[in-house]
Amino acid sequence: MELKDIKAIVDLMKKNSITEFELEEKDSKLRLKRGISGGSPVAQSDDSLPMTPVSQAGPTVSMATQPAVTAAVANTGEIDIKSPMIGTFYRSPSPESASYVEVGTEVNAETVVCIIEAMKVMNEIKAEVKGVVTQILIENGKPVEFGQPLFKIRPA
Repeated sequence: MELKDIKAIVDLMKKNSITEFELEEKDSKLRLKRGISGGSPVAQSDDSLPMTPVSQAGPTVSMATQPAVTAAVANTGEIDIKSPMIGTFYRSPSPESASYVEVGTEVNAETVVCIIEAMKVMNEIKAEVKGVVTQILIENGKPVEFGQPLFKIRPA
């Protein structure tokens, strides 16, 4: 398994609040764990993936999220929808149109929540979770950074 595949799994775990993931293949075993609020994390990490060999089954990867992120999710129970790119945030498809979502809007994984314009390309951003929008964190037309929280969602 390549590092990019492991990073993709870690991103999915973060987005879906999964704390443990295990995959066994013919000659290898992959185990991912995220720190749980109130408990001690398995391993410290700043988005790096420490690898530890496990007998002859192959590598095991242990990962803990940053404590501040874990605490925020655990305390509020809300999930952040984060910007997947640098660009300009737009709440609607055009200035005359209504916003994609408002506070209180129910969303599912395929619901478009906003557009981020990057290099004159309009990129639709989907919620990727099921729940209710509780906060809109960015003003319309403002620049956003990669990984910056855009919305808070209360999972359904």
